[in-house]
Amino acid sequence: MLYNEPSPLEVRLLTRRFGLPNSASIETYLATEGYVAFRKALQMSPEQIIEEVKISNLRGRGGAGFPTGLKWSFVPRQSPKPKFVVVNADEGEPGTCKDRVLMENDPHQLLEGMLIAGLAVGAHTGYIYIRGEYRYLIEIMDRAIEEAYQHGYLGKNILGSGFDFDVYTHTGAGSYECGEESALLESLEGKRGIPRIRPPFPAVVGAFQCPTVLNNVETFCAIPAIIRDGGAAFAALGTPKNGGTRLFAISGHVNRPGVYELPMGFNLLRMIHEVAGGIRNGKKLKAVIPGGTSCPVLKAEECDIPMDFDSLARAKSMLGSGGVIVMDEDTCMVKVALRIMKFYAHESCGWCVPCREGTLWLKKLLTRFHEGQGRRSEIDLIGGLARNMLGRTFCPLGDAAAMPTISLVEKFYEEFEAHLDGKPCPYEIKTAVRV
Repeated sequence: MLYNEPSPLEVRLLTRRFGLPNSASIETYLATEGYVAFRKALQMSPEQIIEEVKISNLRGRGGAGFPTGLKWSFVPRQSPKPKFVVVNADEGEPGTCKDRVLMENDPHQLLEGMLIAGLAVGAHTGYIYIRGEYRYLIEIMDRAIEEAYQHGYLGKNILGSGFDFDVYTHTGAGSYECGEESALLESLEGKRGIPRIRPPFPAVVGAFQCPTVLNNVETFCAIPAIIRDGGAAFAALGTPKNGGTRLFAISGHVNRPGVYELPMGFNLLRMIHEVAGGIRNGKKLKAVIPGGTSCPVLKAEECDIPMDFDSLARAKSMLGSGGVIVMDEDTCMVKVALRIMKFYAHESCGWCVPCREGTLWLKKLLTRFHEGQGRRSEIDLIGGLARNMLGRTFCPLGDAAAMPTISLVEKFYEEFEAHLDGKPCPYEIKTAVRV
């Protein structure tokens, strides 16, 4: 199990069943207030459910941070078309692994969130789109779905309410691109997973060209707590406009890497030193990627910051998917840029020229730089190529490749200079000498 020993600084709301015997079973779930929120939602109107989610200040946990209640309100209830609830469980952002532990340890929490979403928008069918590499999680989710049917929480006339809801799992094919919501929908429909031109947005034209609520696993898992305890209680856990808790996947050069549930707005330096046990081997902090590799990097002196969407936006970075990647003083930032670009060049679907060609040429340039074969003029060329990709692609993958690259060049320019004139990577020499 990936989930670590809890920290005393955690606020365990979504993870409160983690560590309980047989936590994935419906018996454990029902014994710990499971499906209480759904029963409560059955007594509420769709408008009341959506209003409670708005009050909670829950923002999408997949990366964009769009207000969830507002997103649900865009679904046209009077549409004659069927409506769908779709879960984005295609967790492919490097540094991010929190949806995995939610499905592994508490799958019924996800199902309850889907049921409440179905009530809110008038949907009767839900799909859980799970990344291909998480195949074992499909077995866990399918077992939970079967349990829910057996206990009357899925199917026809649920709990005698007249509400029908069916859930199906669907596996991806290992494509990072399918984490983008419109590409996910294309894949769900059996087509090639490439992004759609928007508008229209999925709330109006989503799965099978019908109105669709599409959210991340963690977003749906927060819904039962919001309905059970009230939106105001959830909002109070975080900062203004950033309600609730957040699962942070802390990795890299720390003593206690893992997935931790902390209030939105928790200070990043405290997260590194008090929650994750500080930098390993007594080394100094050099940089942090705060929300997965698509986010601009923060230098050590920028890390005294609240971890919420608005605070990081003001710092010209992003909270993203909550993947906190910590780097110590011996990290080569040119190699970081290269590793990131190799990933995005490999994962580009190839539809957009700026993304397809831009990631390829940036990978080539960064490879040469790390090998000491770069030219001084190419340092600015790397940043310029990345800036030319921003906002010029059908989906955010091009931006995801460009933003960290721009920040790495701007903030660690001297490291690129240190790789000029045929010089080997100074950090690899330093590490080799120490060993």
